[in-house]
Amino acid sequence: MKLTKIIIAFSAVIVSALLAVSCTKQTGKEVALEQNNFTNRTFVQVYNATLNATRNYIYVDGSAVTGAAVAYGATFPSTPSNFTVASGVRAFLIRDTSSTILTQPPMSFAENFEANQSYTIFMFDSLTTPKQKTVKNDIVFPDDTTSRIRFANFIFSKNAVPNMDLFSVKRNANVFTNVQTTDVTNYIPHPSSSKTVENDTLYVRATGTTTNLATLTGFAPVRKRSYTLIFRGSYQAASPAKTLSSFSSN
Repeated sequence: MKLTKIIIAFSAVIVSALLAVSCTKQTGKEVALEQNNFTNRTFVQVYNATLNATRNYIYVDGSAVTGAAVAYGATFPSTPSNFTVASGVRAFLIRDTSSTILTQPPMSFAENFEANQSYTIFMFDSLTTPKQKTVKNDIVFPDDTTSRIRFANFIFSKNAVPNMDLFSVKRNANVFTNVQTTDVTNYIPHPSSSKTVENDTLYVRATGTTTNLATLTGFAPVRKRSYTLIFRGSYQAASPAKTLSSFSSN
């Protein structure tokens, strides 16, 4: 009788465990598993500045890390956030998974990541000729109340275009000058937004001019965070429009 009771009790525990697993909520939005141990891991985010590319899916070492397409002008994951991969050489594939319209060639590349570092992969150019540039993020947490900003110039043009300046209304001066296409500057300190400090307005201008090509109003950086200000769109065409936007890496 005692043995029978033990077997029944043990079976109940197994059934309870199986029910708990079967009731786990599956959202279908996140494919990459949550990581709690970051030893020998690398933090990565992807920004899509490829003109008209809207159905991008990201794979690392053959495994999908995105559960939804990364649209033009979006980051994966949504900022301020990153996904992690094992450090060392990792194989990336970014492709359009449409079964009917495949106008975007798959983009495969390998990156050698350092452990415990942060990187941004910038996708750029056009739908038929997508390219990528991987940049190491020099994340530093300031000792004061400032934030940090950098400027990424990924405007698209088939012809040569001028270098760009980034003008800050708050500072009444250029904060970055003479930035070439596909260049990403280093981070610099910038006043964070607060109750006593107004939000900033930023203008992109061709170097040495005062004509505004793109505007970002209400820029309100949070203290100790690092932001990328990215210039994207088509330089000559009306669409996609020349745009200045921002995203955070921490």
